[in-house]
Amino acid sequence: MDFMALGIQIFLLIIGFVLLIKGSDFFVDGSSNIASILKIPTLIVGLTIVAFGTSAPEAAVSITSSLAGSNALAVSNVIGSNLFNILLIIGLCSLLNELEIDREVLKTDLPFLVIVTVIISAIIIIGWNISQIEGIALLIIMVLYIAYLIYSTKHKTEAKIVEKPKMGLPRSIVYIVGGIAGIAIGADFVVDSASYIAMAFGMSETLVGLTIVAIGTSLPELVTSITALRKGETELIIGNVIGSNIFNILFVLGASSAISSITVNPNMLLDIVLMLGVTILCFIFAKTQDKFDKKEGFILVALFITYMAFAILRN
Repeated sequence: MDFMALGIQIFLLIIGFVLLIKGSDFFVDGSSNIASILKIPTLIVGLTIVAFGTSAPEAAVSITSSLAGSNALAVSNVIGSNLFNILLIIGLCSLLNELEIDREVLKTDLPFLVIVTVIISAIIIIGWNISQIEGIALLIIMVLYIAYLIYSTKHKTEAKIVEKPKMGLPRSIVYIVGGIAGIAIGADFVVDSASYIAMAFGMSETLVGLTIVAIGTSLPELVTSITALRKGETELIIGNVIGSNIFNILFVLGASSAISSITVNPNMLLDIVLMLGVTILCFIFAKTQDKFDKKEGFILVALFITYMAFAILRN
């Protein structure tokens, strides 16, 4: 094993994650500011731009993987990220403080997440393939979902609240362009470095996607949730996670498979079933008390640790 080359690849992997996270921050800041300039309601910005922004690393990595022919990495990244978001982010945050759930999220977004998770699980298990037509269908569902969010939000009085712009239009555009560039370059680093490391240690692309890449690309959601917890805005944590998971399935897998049909390894059956089961468990926990308490947080974190141990030992 060439340890110098391995060290360089690990360094590039870290640089890639930094570029992904900071690129997402710049993209969200620039987009949100333009939305403020155009007087788009804050709630719509949170449900669309921020959710998309925190899912941008997953999108960049999966789309880059699809273009490079690394289909295993594209799918396992989304599955791993969705599991990480629910098990560790919601689990850890609810261990620290009970998480209240917004009624609209409980009524609409969380059930919708369960539905799209069932759909993508069925698509994969039936044929172990996500075709280009199915990818386009997922993208259409995403557009309809966003349209529904905008329509429903505009009919609420609180939706009229619009934040004041924090910067001018030229600077906002620079932030957006710079953010997209950071995300694109970072994704390229992550995919290439992760693939090299996997080969060097005899790890499968699937394992790398489910662990290293999934956790790395989910850092924006984790940082956003911890920040919201510190500010006492606990309802935002659930919305961030649910919105990101929906975008991961509809946009990330949709765009990746629309570019190139994705073949899925049947060995991922347990991971897919677990993603579905964890999503349903999240729905059940939320429905029982309209919140996540410390006991439920402990269960989610314990499941995450168990799954990570199993994924590593299985390789």
